[in-house]
Amino acid sequence: MKRILLLIIISLVATGYASARKTMLEPGYAWRIIPPLDLREEATIDTLPDNYAQRAVPSAVSKARATTGNLGGPGINSIWTERPAFSRFFFNDAFTAWLPSYDRMRFYNTRIPMTLMSYNTGGGRDNTQDRFSGTFSGNINKRAQVGALLDYLYSKGSYNAQATKNLTWGFSGSYLGDRYEMQAFVYHYNLIAKENGGITDPLYITDPALVQGGVTSVNTKTIPTHLSNAHTRVKGTQLHINNRYKIGYWHEEYDSLYVDSIVSRTYIPVTSVIWTLDYSDSKHLFRDDASGEFHEFFENTYLNPTLTDDRASTWSISNTVGLSLLEGFHRYAKFGLAAFMTHEVVKYTQPVDTLNRAELDLTPLPEGCTSIDPSATKHNITIGGQLTKQRGSLLTYAVTARFGITGEVAGDINLDGNFTTRFPLLGDSVALTGRAAFSNKAPSYFLNQYISNHFAWHNDFGKERRVTFGGSLDIAHTDSHLDVEVSNIQNYLYFNEAFLPTQNGGSIQVVSARLRQGLHAGILHWDNSLTFQKSSNEDVISIPTLAVYSNLYIKFRVATLSVQLGMDCNYYTKYYAPKYQPATATFANQRDEKYGNYPFMNAYANFKLSKARFYVLFSHINQGWFSNNYFSMPDYPLNPRRFQIGVSVEFAN
Repeated sequence: MKRILLLIIISLVATGYASARKTMLEPGYAWRIIPPLDLREEATIDTLPDNYAQRAVPSAVSKARATTGNLGGPGINSIWTERPAFSRFFFNDAFTAWLPSYDRMRFYNTRIPMTLMSYNTGGGRDNTQDRFSGTFSGNINKRAQVGALLDYLYSKGSYNAQATKNLTWGFSGSYLGDRYEMQAFVYHYNLIAKENGGITDPLYITDPALVQGGVTSVNTKTIPTHLSNAHTRVKGTQLHINNRYKIGYWHEEYDSLYVDSIVSRTYIPVTSVIWTLDYSDSKHLFRDDASGEFHEFFENTYLNPTLTDDRASTWSISNTVGLSLLEGFHRYAKFGLAAFMTHEVVKYTQPVDTLNRAELDLTPLPEGCTSIDPSATKHNITIGGQLTKQRGSLLTYAVTARFGITGEVAGDINLDGNFTTRFPLLGDSVALTGRAAFSNKAPSYFLNQYISNHFAWHNDFGKERRVTFGGSLDIAHTDSHLDVEVSNIQNYLYFNEAFLPTQNGGSIQVVSARLRQGLHAGILHWDNSLTFQKSSNEDVISIPTLAVYSNLYIKFRVATLSVQLGMDCNYYTKYYAPKYQPATATFANQRDEKYGNYPFMNAYANFKLSKARFYVLFSHINQGWFSNNYFSMPDYPLNPRRFQIGVSVEFAN
């Protein structure tokens, strides 16, 4: 009740504040930066009211996702085109949906200070779910801007020992002058997730009467779980500073009547010198002091029979220098051309085996693991080039090539390119986009060698090669969007059924097509997304053949109040969903049982009044309607029905 009252007060204050400031300027614009040289690309400011409530459910991350269920918990995308390859520090990959990243950073030019604040809550005392986030941006002058972000997520979860807590904060700044430009940000995250290893018996969900002596109702917090006192912590920092000095000339325009009178003076940049500094660090901890539980749950114990305290970390610092010829300085300069070089120092740290194994009841380490160094330092050099055309309404494109020269990236190749063109059709413009990519990349350090209390391996994997071709067709007039992609992967890396990294020696093809179609008649709207995907080797890459998202709603206004009332549904066909390993935060293949064929439905009401957005949501409203088999993957059911509310306020100072 207190949380509901707080939301109402925030909404009323925001509405009154906004009404009193009707003459204020609207927010300006936003942009994101594109690697490797931080070219700017237009982005949106998050103030749209439509579908605001859907951000409060885990399935909002993807139309098909294997997850432990709790908001902020680990998960893996089951839509192939949205699933990235393993990162350098794969322990973070399961949590990327909740962590900040280079791709998600936004810069704003708002002319006047702007603050976006939101608070979402749901559940009761035992399964409460709260998230508070804020974004600030303010201009020092028309060229300089500073910003800040804060995101705090706390969810106890619907099942025992499943709570998550994540605190993220950061700062940003930019200066866009005639000669000098700077774009920079720093962020830090600290996420803690309780690990329960899943429930011990799926019958507590699918047929509770069978395991509870005829009692059909079940308190999900009392369902036994494999682990009760284990947790994962991932924390890290990234600092990014991009500097660009532009060399050019002044273009002057004179008054036609007075030759000596200058009407305007514009600086025309011809070339630029670029320097980018990057620093990042990441740490992973898995701790479990319930030795009786973990001896039963884990097959092996290598380092400590009474306590699991696994730690791994990495840090890197890199400098990139580049020289670019800028697009548009002359009427014949139709594109931009750049060359760059990056030097990077990377350090990896993990536990070292110093035990007298003969005196302890410990599993012998796998072959080669006794020689793993507790730390390793790598010096990497990469060179590359970029060809871009960002201006023009008919055709834009970007092509980037990177080649590893020394260190662990020696021999690595990354090529990617895309283009977008527009042409008239049915009285409107149609956008056609094509993309292609090729990568030949060495596996990350920890996939080759790692030692912990329950998992250890020493591998010599070859480079993984990926070739991807794709394209999309967007017809705004009919709200139709088609996206097609074909991928070929050689030496694919994945975790096998024993939760150990392994490499498939052959080639695997994955074909996917997605159609998004919006329909509306008056106030009635029906948005649909249909994704088809097929893997040529489902024993290695198992993905649902079909994933469907449907959203049926009405949208109207009552005076100045915007209203959206509707129900949406996520559905995907059965497939061999991966199983989750808490100790390494990884997802592994399994061929025992298929999961899916279950609709996850939400009923919602979204509102916007002046500068305030708020919603009411019943997530998983269809629990028990068709089936109780709402498992996302082995031993992990989705959250049961839950009532949630939230508000987002835009303050302009």
